Amino acid sequence: MSSGQKKRNFQIEAFKHKVVVDPKYAEKTWKVLEHAIHEIYNHNASGLSFEELYRFFFCDFYVLIYGIEALELLYVDELTFCVNIVFISDLEISYGSRNAYNMVLHKFGEKLYLGLVSTMTFHLQTMSKCIEAAHGGSFLEELNTKWSDHNKALQMIRDILMYMDRTFIPSTHKTPVHELGLNLWRDSVIHSDKIQTRLLNTLLELILSERTGEVINRGLMRNIIKMLMDLGPSVYEQDFEKPFLEVSADFYRAESQEFIECSDCGDYLKKAERRLNEEIERVSHYLDAKSEAKITNVVEKEMIANHMLRLVHMDNSGLVKMLLNDKFEDLGRMYNLFRRVSDGLSTIRDVMTSHIRDTGKQLVTDPEKSKSPVEFVDSLLEKRDKYDKIISLAFNNDKTFQNALSSSFEYFINLNPRSPEYISLFVDDKLRKGLKGVKEEDIETILDKVMMLFRYLQEKDVFEKYYKQHLAKRLLSGKTVSDDAERSLIVKLKTECGYQFTSKLEGMFTDMKTSQDTMQGFYTAYGPELANGPTLVVQVLTTGSWPTQSSITCNLPAEMSALCEKFRSYYLGTHTGRRLSWQTNMGTADLRATFGNNQKYELNVSTYQMCVLMLFNNSDFLRYREIEQATEIPSSDLKRCLQSLACVKGKNVLRKEPMSKDIGEEDAFSVNDKFTSKLRKVKIGTVVAQKESEPEKQETRQRVEEDRKPQIEAAIVRIMKSRRVLDHNNIIAEVTKQLQPRFLANPGEIKKRIESLIERDFLERDNVDRRLYRYLA
Repeated sequence: MSSGQKKRNFQIEAFKHKVVVDPKYAEKTWKVLEHAIHEIYNHNASGLSFEELYRFFFCDFYVLIYGIEALELLYVDELTFCVNIVFISDLEISYGSRNAYNMVLHKFGEKLYLGLVSTMTFHLQTMSKCIEAAHGGSFLEELNTKWSDHNKALQMIRDILMYMDRTFIPSTHKTPVHELGLNLWRDSVIHSDKIQTRLLNTLLELILSERTGEVINRGLMRNIIKMLMDLGPSVYEQDFEKPFLEVSADFYRAESQEFIECSDCGDYLKKAERRLNEEIERVSHYLDAKSEAKITNVVEKEMIANHMLRLVHMDNSGLVKMLLNDKFEDLGRMYNLFRRVSDGLSTIRDVMTSHIRDTGKQLVTDPEKSKSPVEFVDSLLEKRDKYDKIISLAFNNDKTFQNALSSSFEYFINLNPRSPEYISLFVDDKLRKGLKGVKEEDIETILDKVMMLFRYLQEKDVFEKYYKQHLAKRLLSGKTVSDDAERSLIVKLKTECGYQFTSKLEGMFTDMKTSQDTMQGFYTAYGPELANGPTLVVQVLTTGSWPTQSSITCNLPAEMSALCEKFRSYYLGTHTGRRLSWQTNMGTADLRATFGNNQKYELNVSTYQMCVLMLFNNSDFLRYREIEQATEIPSSDLKRCLQSLACVKGKNVLRKEPMSKDIGEEDAFSVNDKFTSKLRKVKIGTVVAQKESEPEKQETRQRVEEDRKPQIEAAIVRIMKSRRVLDHNNIIAEVTKQLQPRFLANPGEIKKRIESLIERDFLERDNVDRRLYRYLA
């Protein structure tokens, strides 16, 4: 057909001639078609010409309907299917004849349709009897064979009756041929009294056999189940799926009870996991995919949900035992199974949280652990590493479990009021000697772990106090193993808590650098005069940046006292408006000492120890009171100093009479001429990571409380300046929230600070509601 040719539409011309209808034609035509259907069901369809049957039916259906004497196919091309039908007759059709024609139309169409139903029903009833007669395992095979035969026959019949399917059936709203065939199979075969129950029982028995380990014909099962699905969702669901789920629930209810009585938790979970996987595999092989969620819900409910609490609390094998023994595989299996049921993960999480809190409480309140701050913190880090690994390997890094772990650590770490001090002492130990030879990335890992514990502290300002003290000792004694590690930790603290938290710490490093420049200037100015005397190194510390110390000075040896005065003159001469006060309790000294048999050593001691030892240059024997009077060292410090010089084995450069571990006021001391050491340089009296005594602890706590007062007041003023008017409870809540990053504010202390601000006219109470406060600009 050329592109310029005009497109022709489908047309049916009106009747122009009278139609004569053969009254026996309908019966004759149906007999031919009925015979064809019988042949199809009897497997004799090979002798039929489906093309002729189709044409016969296509043309004769018009004859059946319209009494056609001629049918002419005028035009067919590749673009459109155009039919022009011309009815040839010498008779004309009157208006009444047309009404009779319409009646005939419905009468003959109905005859054909009802004849089809009757014929198919006859053959299906015959098939049903054959299926009923099948015995044992051949029942499903016979059913499958007959279903296959019926489907083939139905396809052939639908092809023959295609035109009726497309015209008569839609206009009369009857069931299409294929659907009709399925419905007749359902009613005549599947819902037969002798087949329906037998079919269901056979399917359920085969599934039970498979569950108990027997091998079944999955291909046959797949065909039968697909047959039920093809008959419609309601047939599959009502005739199979619903009873299948009920029987499965009974099976797993009984089996789970049997399993849990004779298995530990780990073995039970393995069995539950295996059963769940089996059901998923069963669905993939021969059940409807939509059944997967339903059957897995049954297994989950009967084997997991109904036994959750008993499983997690099972003696010697439950969740707690798995956590203690690092049963990663069992824990992962429990997590994956419990996550499938409602409240499953929360059950695991609650038991884990309770266990961590209980064991953590035991750890932080254990007197033995508290004896060693380093061991105390190491135990915390080991515990954290353990549960981090469990959550990573077994709990899929679940955020809710990580949050539960963090909240548990925060709970029990703060049960020990000395946790901030111990964490600072742990850092002190690592930065003094614990990180020697450690790779840079490993140092960062350790510092990150310290920061993790730091985040759990509610009293971060207490940690700051101790950390500042320990940092000061490290810097002044020059005992830090890595300035980079020190600065890295300060950067981490700054990131966590802000500039204000670390400004003084950074100021300490600045003072150390400035002091080096100052000493270079001092020796440039006085170098020639000091060439033959002792060497002095002074660290000039800014009062506000360093930990406050009571300014108690001792009597320095004459040589050192003169040198210190020279430095004072130099410093005050180069800096106006400043004042120096010596902190002799924070210094160290290196001494050259000669003992019996001309044994020479270099002794590294504290400034207090230097003052004591230098007295023995002029005396062989000194009593405690004489030493105290000569040095004016505070009694408690002097006793510790003498104890380290006379009572520590291997470092006892002095001899004490009488010999004992404690220092008494009547004790006498002399140089130990028999002192020997394998080392040329001997370090005496430096105690690393020493806990505070009870009085020192109380003093530190008091200083912390004093430092908190202005912070609480500043927070109150900021909040009231913004809100202008606020009631008491809301002030308490907002101040607590604002200060939480540094410390947990006491409501009683907040109330006292409010009263103080009222007295100083920053706030006032409302005249009517006394619990309401107003900000005074």
